[in-house]
Amino acid sequence: MAKRMLDSYASDFRKFTKEDLLESILKSEGRVIACETIGTLQPMLGNVTNAEFAAAMGADILLLNLFDVIKPVVNGLPDTEPEDTVALLKKLTGRPVGINLEPVEEGEEGETEPMWRMSPGRRASVDNAVRAAKMGVDMILLTGNPGMGVSNPAIIETLKRYKKAVGNQVILAAGKMHAAGILSEAAENIMTREDVKSFVKAGADIILLPAPGTVPGITVEYARELVTCAHSLGAMTITAIGTSQEGADTDTIKRLALMCKMTGTDIHHLGDAGYGGMSLPENIMAYSVAVRGIRHTYHRMAASVER
Repeated sequence: MAKRMLDSYASDFRKFTKEDLLESILKSEGRVIACETIGTLQPMLGNVTNAEFAAAMGADILLLNLFDVIKPVVNGLPDTEPEDTVALLKKLTGRPVGINLEPVEEGEEGETEPMWRMSPGRRASVDNAVRAAKMGVDMILLTGNPGMGVSNPAIIETLKRYKKAVGNQVILAAGKMHAAGILSEAAENIMTREDVKSFVKAGADIILLPAPGTVPGITVEYARELVTCAHSLGAMTITAIGTSQEGADTDTIKRLALMCKMTGTDIHHLGDAGYGGMSLPENIMAYSVAVRGIRHTYHRMAASVER
């Protein structure tokens, strides 16, 4: 029987199976923090990875965006063999690690900024999912970066393939934080009850949806309906701040945190766009304190990876 994530140490995470990790999250009753970081950018602290910084500020789960499983780059990480990148990051942080993969076919990417341009190791292919599992990735999130053109039907088809290929090893999460370049799936159409049902049926363990107050039209009531739908189907949820508001002031972050808490979500996500590469560190801590208080926040921040 797994311990709740609030009480788990690095040694616990090392032993967790996929089922243990899901149980640990569920037992924490909406007090799990996931932070997205970009390893290809200059780390905020120079020679310390953004993932380590986020972990030090209270993140329970580290989510790597723009992570290429063929040519992995995490700036600030000590030199290691490419296939050992995730293992070393998990050793240094003592945290479970997830990655974003994007289900968009070659040549079908939307117009986007140069930093978001697709690379072969970021595509949501089955080969890349298998590579990720072998590297020790704990969770794969199927989602889309700004302008990439990732659609919900594409996510569904990819989930079906991933369920067969790696579904017994890796947590499968799916959803969108913003329209990701699909205007017909913007605002309140980003995620619907039908999308939630289709994602779960296709194999998703966790459903990701925009946090209330981050995307036009996404209210507490709307998000609550989607969360309730996911829970009724046996899936958990992540409410995501993927609209650069992870770089807002701490008062805004605390308001978003409490609204997400009211939806009934299981995991709270902060994106990677503070100054660039991760949330503002003070916002990770402020969010954590808002949803679980100083005791659990400081416990996560203080616990050694040697425990």
